[in-house]
Amino acid sequence: MGFISSLADPDVWYRAATKPDGFQYYEYLLAYVDDLLVLSHNPVAIMKGLEEFYRLKDGYEKPTRYLGAQVLQWRFPDELQPKWAFSSAQYVKEAIRNVELELAKHDLRLPAKASTPLPQQYRPELDTSPLLSDEAVSYYQSQISILRWAVELGRIDIYVDVAMLSQHLVHPRRGHLEAVYHIYSYLKSHERSTMVFDDALVTYSQADFPTFDWTDFYGNVSEAIPSNAPEPRGNPVQMTAFVDANHAGNQVTRRSHSGILIYCNSAPIVWYSKAQATVETSTFGSEFVALRIATELIEALRYKLRMFGIPLEEPTNVLCDNKSMVDNSTIPSSTLKKKHNAICYHRVREAVAAKVIRIAHIPTGQNLADMFTKPLGGSKLHEFCKRILYHMG
Repeated sequence: MGFISSLADPDVWYRAATKPDGFQYYEYLLAYVDDLLVLSHNPVAIMKGLEEFYRLKDGYEKPTRYLGAQVLQWRFPDELQPKWAFSSAQYVKEAIRNVELELAKHDLRLPAKASTPLPQQYRPELDTSPLLSDEAVSYYQSQISILRWAVELGRIDIYVDVAMLSQHLVHPRRGHLEAVYHIYSYLKSHERSTMVFDDALVTYSQADFPTFDWTDFYGNVSEAIPSNAPEPRGNPVQMTAFVDANHAGNQVTRRSHSGILIYCNSAPIVWYSKAQATVETSTFGSEFVALRIATELIEALRYKLRMFGIPLEEPTNVLCDNKSMVDNSTIPSSTLKKKHNAICYHRVREAVAAKVIRIAHIPTGQNLADMFTKPLGGSKLHEFCKRILYHMG
C-alpha cells in the first residue's frame, strides 16, 4: 500500500498524501499489538485497503478507546473544529472499584474524601511503619503499576506522588500501602479529567529569548539533522518545555527531584517526574541537572518528529524559573562557578548554541513543571491542573 515503517518507531507507518485542496501531508498508521489507529484525511480508504489483506475482527470507526483511555472529541467555545482528546475516567473508575472490592473483603474502605493525592506532610522516605507481607508487597506493586498507567493516560496530577511511592517497590511498608489508598480516595473525588491535544500555536515575546554569537565557545555547531529523514510535509510544529527541580527534596538521601513537561503546539506530549541520580549541593545544580535531562528528552522528541516527516523550523522554547541557571545557559560570557556541574552546563549551552533549544525565565507561579517535583497543596495543585487538564472534578 506504499506505507513506510519509521526508523524512529517501527510501529509507526507513514505515506505521502495530498488533500483535495493541494495541501501535502503524511498519512499515518499506528500499530499496537492487534490495535490499529489511522490518521488521514480519508482513513476509510486505508482501512478498506487493509481489509484486502487482513480480517478486521471489530470493523472500524472513529476511535472511542485506545490502550485503556477514552478517545473523544473536545470542542472549545467559539471554535468550529473539535480537538482530539484522551480521558482516563473509565480506567480510573474501574481501578477504584477493584480496590474497594478488595478492601471490602477485609471490612475496610478508602479514606474519606481527599483534596490531595498524598496526606499533608506525608513523606514516604520517612515512613517507619511495619514492612508488608510478601502477599501485600505483590499487591502494592500491582497497584503502583495501575496508577502509573493512569499517569500515562493523562492523570498527571498524581504523577509525582506515584513516582515517590515507586521508589519503595522492593520493601514497601504499611504506610506506603495506605498512601496508595489515599491516592485512590483522591481519584474518587477527582475522577474526571480530559487531556486535550490542542494544535493552537503559542505566541512568545522574542525579547525573552535574546540571541548571541556562540562561535568563540563551541565553533559553528548546529543541530544534528538526520540525513535519512523523510521530506517534511504539513504544518510546522512548535515545541515548548517547562523545567523545574525540587532541591534536596528527599529528606533521607537529599537527592533532588526533576520535573519536565513538553508540549507540541498546545498539546502536552511528554511528562517526566523522577528523583535525580546524584546529590546536588545547590538549587542551581539541581536545576541544571533537570535542564540537562530536558535537553536530552527534547532532542529525542525532535529526532522522532523529524523521522515522522513533521517540520520543525524553530528551536524548542524552554521555560525555567531559576534566573541564575537561565543566565548561565543563555549568555556566552557567563562563567561556571561550580565546576562539578560542568557536564550539564556545557551540554545545555551547546544545545543553545546549536539552536536546538532557547531558554527564557518565567516566575515560579507560571512554571507548570513545579507540579512534577513535589507534592503541592490542594489549591495550587488544582490551579496548575486546570491549565493542563480540562473538566477536572
